[in-house]
Formats: sequence, structure tokens, C-alpha cells
Amino acid sequence: MKNVCNVVQALKPTLVMLVVQVGYAGVNIFYKLAVNDGMNLRIVVAYRFLFATIFMAPLALILERKKRTKMSWRILFQSFFCGLFGGSLAQNFYLQALSLTSATFTSAMANLVPGITFILALCFGLERLNLRTAAGKAKIAGTLIGIGGAMVLTFVKGKEIKIGTFHFNLLHQNGARPPAQASGAKTVLGSLSALASGVSYALWLIIQAKMIERYPCPYSSTALMSMWGALVSIVIALCLERDWTQWRLGWNIRLWTAAYSGIVVSGIMVVMISWCIRMRGPLFASVFNPLMLVLVALASSTMLKETLHLGCIIGAVLIVLGLYLVLWGKSEEMKKKNQLVAAENPHEDESNKVEVVVRCEVEDKSNQKKMHENGEKIVRCHHEDGDLDHNSHEHSEGKGRN
Repeated sequence: MKNVCNVVQALKPTLVMLVVQVGYAGVNIFYKLAVNDGMNLRIVVAYRFLFATIFMAPLALILERKKRTKMSWRILFQSFFCGLFGGSLAQNFYLQALSLTSATFTSAMANLVPGITFILALCFGLERLNLRTAAGKAKIAGTLIGIGGAMVLTFVKGKEIKIGTFHFNLLHQNGARPPAQASGAKTVLGSLSALASGVSYALWLIIQAKMIERYPCPYSSTALMSMWGALVSIVIALCLERDWTQWRLGWNIRLWTAAYSGIVVSGIMVVMISWCIRMRGPLFASVFNPLMLVLVALASSTMLKETLHLGCIIGAVLIVLGLYLVLWGKSEEMKKKNQLVAAENPHEDESNKVEVVVRCEVEDKSNQKKMHENGEKIVRCHHEDGDLDHNSHEHSEGKGRN
């Protein structure tokens, strides 16, 4: 029984990340259904972060009320840019790409985020090329392969691949037509929107890394990011969409899309990812990203009647291959850094030395205290003897006088 519990405990991070990828694949289907139902893209984003703020703010107030770092203007400024790039802009561009292309195409382009992050980190001085090492060469090769896969995904179609469909079609149930084939201009525009979404998301990762150094509170930082993302998205939606009927949420796919994307994806899934990163590190969490592409491709081709082409599959495979090369190179660099830190700071020897020194100091203090008390007793006895001698001397003098 203990062995079974140990196996389940060891597999818990893996199972959690599988659930996360299923949740992210589901939000792509919900997005596509809301878009085909006629819901405005910018209103979807505004409602998503509004639901996320309402859900995350009470959790942050309750769970981090005693350990929350003091707020400063710099942290507030960084949280605004997190909400702008990682929230409003990233999701608006992502949904624009989703409406112009397909769920499979947009999910495949999302796997370019590690390569884009690596390029931006080089520009900001957060990463180094290290061309002499295998890890540096792997990161550069993975970035180039990922960019090449995105080009194949955009401009190459090839033979159509049929997987088969279920007996029901979600798009027909919502009264919408199956998605038409995207033209060349729409595909290019959708690719640029997906690329802009990846750049915005990568900028958020860099800003978030800087912010977490001064504000290590995941629930509060997520709530702040959702709040700023909601405010910016609402302003953008109000400026570009004047039809108030678009803001109505009934018991339909629009309400379910807003609630699911806000509460589940931007709320619960973020907490689950944070737990996995704390348990196994960021590399472990990012390795599962390509699984979402497979799940979205299966769901969109079977339930949304989207067509798959050979070029889409080849481009997706190249993007995933580039992703793993970048992640492998990064993991090798982290291993070398950890080995150098372990060699320079032998913590075990230092801890033993500190314990011995502390014990000696405590013993010395106790001995000094005892000696001080004994000294006080001796002084008191000396004073008392001196008083007795003085009194006896006065008494003898008095007798002599008499």
C-alpha cells in the first residue's frame, strides 16, 4: 500500500500538467465556438479577465494576508505591464489569429513562445549565446527550426488529412456554419497576429521574472495582472465596439466561454502550474505544451469540422522539435550552474560549523552567568563581613570609652 501511495505521489505533478493541457485545449474550443456564435473578440477577452479578477482577488486576500510583500510603485508599474502584455494584448492577438485561421494553426504557433522568449532575452541581456557549448548551439538551432516550422505551417498546405468526425457537430448546434477555408491573405494576417501574441506573451514572461524577485506572491500577482488586463481590455472593447447588445451574457456559449476562460484557465490552471513549477521547476511545466497542440488538433478536426493538411502537421512537428531543443539547451545550462553553486558553497560543512560555534557560545554565556552570580555572592559576603567587622570595631571602641 505504501508503494502505491509513493507511486501516486511521484506521478502527481505529471497528472496535474496533463489536466492543465486538457484545460487549455478546451479553452481553444470554447473560443472558436464563441467566435462562430458572433461574439466580439475583444469582449471575450474583457470578460475573461473580469471573471479571473473576481475569482483570484478573494483567494489572494485570504491565502496571502500574512505573507504579502509591501506594495510599491515599482511593483504596481510592473503589474500594469504584465496585464497589458501578458493579458490584454496577448489574448486579443491570439483570438484574432483564431478567428482568421483555425484552432490547430493557432495552437501550433503558440509553441513558438520559448524561441521568441530566447531572442528577447538575448536582446535584454538575460541570456547568452555560448556558441562554444552544446547547450548554446542547441538553443540557436531550436529557435531556427521553430521559426522554419512556423513558415511551413503558414505557407505550405499539401495533402488533406481526414481523421473522422463524431456524430455531432458543435458548430451546427450553435447555429453557425462550418468554418470556411482561410485564404492566403487571411492566413498571413492570422500568422502575424499569432506572432504578435507570442511576442506579447514573451515580454510578459520577462517582466514577470523581474516582478517576482520583489513580489513573490503568486495569488496576489495573478490578481493584479487580471485586474489590469480587465481594465485595459474593457477600455479597448468600449472604444472599438459600440453595440451594447454584444455585452449581454445569457445562458449560452458566451457565458460559458467567459466563465471557463476566466475562472478555470486564468484562475485554477495558473495555480496548478505554479504548484508544478515549485515542485519540479519551469522546464518540467513547459515540456507538456505540445500536448495541447495534439488535443486541439483532434478536437477541432472531429468536433469543429476543421480540415488538417500535411503542411500543418509537418510545421507543427518542426515547431515541437525546436521547442525541445531550446528546452534541452536551457536545462543543460541550469545543471552546470547548479553544479558550480554546489561546488562553491558546501552547505553541509558550514551548517556543522555554525552549530558547534553556537553551542560553544551558549555554554560560554551560561558559564559567564554562573561566574557572575558567584562573584556577586562573594562580593556580598565580603561586604557583609566588612560590615560585621566595622560594627564589632565600633562596639569595642565604645566599651573602651566607657
